Amino acid sequence: QVQLAESGGGLVQPGGSLRLSCAASGIIVRINAMGWYRQAPGTQRELVAAIVVGGGTSYADSVKGRFTISRDNAKNTVYLQMNSLKPEDTAVYYCNADVLSSVPGAYWGQGTQVTVSS
Repeated sequence: QVQLAESGGGLVQPGGSLRLSCAASGIIVRINAMGWYRQAPGTQRELVAAIVVGGGTSYADSVKGRFTISRDNAKNTVYLQMNSLKPEDTAVYYCNADVLSSVPGAYWGQGTQVTVSS
């Protein structure tokens, strides 16, 4: 079994920055891809950013140029650096990982709240 533990959410003013972290633990052979999703009240969960094992990245148009995803393969950890935050970035952010393990598949973290407000 694999667990994902997120941290780094909180309250920030518009224009501020936050850094989210997500660490995977358990019996892990390889993590193929990791990503961040978010879900605001009354909306569907959407992909924010993703990174594959080779380092390739993709971003939602709404966060390009402001957010940066990175990973530390040795630590099975993915990060999301969020700059120039806007009120519309307010949501619960979820970490996702496509893991090759004893029980392979996609795993989700419990979510961390990000609130952008003055």
